Amino acid sequence: MSGIQLPNSFPISLLLPLATAVLAGAVIPFQAGANATLGRTLGHPLAATLVSLLVSLAALLPLLWLLRVPLPAASVLARAPAWTWIGGVLGVFYISAALVMAPRLGAAGFIAAVVAGQVLAALAVDQFGLAGFAVRAMTPARLAGAALIVAGMLVMQWGSAGASSGPVPAVQPSAGSGA
Repeated sequence: MSGIQLPNSFPISLLLPLATAVLAGAVIPFQAGANATLGRTLGHPLAATLVSLLVSLAALLPLLWLLRVPLPAASVLARAPAWTWIGGVLGVFYISAALVMAPRLGAAGFIAAVVAGQVLAALAVDQFGLAGFAVRAMTPARLAGAALIVAGMLVMQWGSAGASSGPVPAVQPSAGSGA
């Protein structure tokens, strides 16, 4: 077998990190559904994003206190590269997009599209060493894996077209929301 090298054994040390990552991924459809329902209830996606992030803060603060995590000094915050501050903005974009798009695409369709986007962006991040990651070359095997993921997303969308029992109404800005 030339070209592709497979490891002789699976490193046991990866089991906990992989299981944690799978669990983190497993909660995403529930988060998208909860936020989408919240958006419909509140009448605007940005209102639901705000509430979701406030709940995140309320959950995080006791954890920081319990684990005795010290707050960073202002001088340390000032030394952070400017591009690192975009993480919060990207979180707002993801939450808002999820609560609007998940009802339209369905949980599996939305997550398949998210995973395809993540893998495509991750290939670029690895190839060019962006966002603090080490450079990892874009190999034919990695490209083939990404192509399979994109193909899977397209098959899931094509396979579910017209299969829903009725669309969930999209979140529309209310008349008094100022949007």
